[in-house]
Amino acid sequence: MPTVYAALEDRLLAASGDDGSWRTVVRLEGRDLECVAVSPADPDQVFVGAFASGLWRSTNAGRDFDRAWLADAPGAVTAAAVSPHDPAVVWTGTEPSKVYRSPDAGDSWDLRPGLASLPSAGEWSFPPRPETHHVRWIEPDPHTRERLYVGIEAGALVWTDDGGATWRDRPEDAPHDPHELATDPDEPGRVYAAAGDGYAESTDAGDSWTFPQTGLDHRYVWSLAVDPTDPEHVLISAATSAHRAHNPDGQNFVYRRVDGHWERSMDGLPGPDGIARPVLDVGPDGAFYALTNHGLFRSPTGDGWHRLPVDWLPEYREQVPQGLAVV
Repeated sequence: MPTVYAALEDRLLAASGDDGSWRTVVRLEGRDLECVAVSPADPDQVFVGAFASGLWRSTNAGRDFDRAWLADAPGAVTAAAVSPHDPAVVWTGTEPSKVYRSPDAGDSWDLRPGLASLPSAGEWSFPPRPETHHVRWIEPDPHTRERLYVGIEAGALVWTDDGGATWRDRPEDAPHDPHELATDPDEPGRVYAAAGDGYAESTDAGDSWTFPQTGLDHRYVWSLAVDPTDPEHVLISAATSAHRAHNPDGQNFVYRRVDGHWERSMDGLPGPDGIARPVLDVGPDGAFYALTNHGLFRSPTGDGWHRLPVDWLPEYREQVPQGLAVV
């Protein structure tokens, strides 16, 4: 079975095992976590972003962590990603919205300029803190080494074709509140977005977007996962509003797209009442994984879930899932 890195608000759970026995290690307790990123090509290296203390790096599969952030960099790391072309190339995003690149697995960092100079930047704002905004997601393109898609919360989906030397601003029809992005390793130009203004996708590398919503009753979309064998089979988590999505006592749903329409996929999951936004991922085994405030769940097909035997303390029920990486 894969190794699962589950970021809650104040700790990281590193879990591995089989269906009958799992070992769970707790790390980074007390940190205000935002994201986690791991490359399948180098699963010993784990990167975790925290709101007040920057980026943390493990080189031994989560057993130990050290700060991996330069002294002049901001403390709030809100997004992280590892290049699918080279596991030594790591990207991070911050609040306020800036993007940094490391060519050496976190030993050094370069600011990629110009992001906040885009024409739409004057409209970016994070509603609870309207004077600022942040990078919510970074998605390296698996087909073009220097292409990178960046979701700004809230305000824009932008991208670069030259490794951040220059940036392309949001198209008019792109989602304006992207939370999570995905690409398809077998279909160049295919981009998926889970956003506060709905689910969206592009087939031309972000130049144009559609919002296929048939059957989707809840349009505040937080997370997504794409079937590695079928680009049309997508799972998302969704709620009716931001308040319900980010509340441990809220109401959230998991949907999957089947034959071009959305249907709920809640069999075996808690909720929908009393569940915070599920965070989704696909493992190297091809199965779907969902992190909730009630536990960690696995589905071989996205239709029917079972809870994994991961140590789950009662106080986790009051936390909101922050990030999930399965390798």
